[in-house]
Amino acid sequence: ILTEEDEQDRVPLQKLALLGESAELRALLLNPHLRQLLLAVDQAQEKSSIMKKYMQEPLFVEFADCCLRIVESPEKENVLPE
Repeated sequence: ILTEEDEQDRVPLQKLALLGESAELRALLLNPHLRQLLLAVDQAQEKSSIMKKYMQEPLFVEFADCCLRIVESPEKENVLPE
């Protein structure tokens, strides 16, 4: 059972589908090093600890940022006050 807080972290299926349509994301996924990192995360028992480690890898951060740009709603973007 999801709590209200958990529900905020969910990404609608329509937004997830946008990931498959992104040329920028597909280009990143051509990198064999990134593919190896993603495979390691997928196969890890302790996903949180490996994610913490890989968030220090510039390539992985670039991948994560790209994914977030695609699925985040515009209202969640940080807007600087005028």
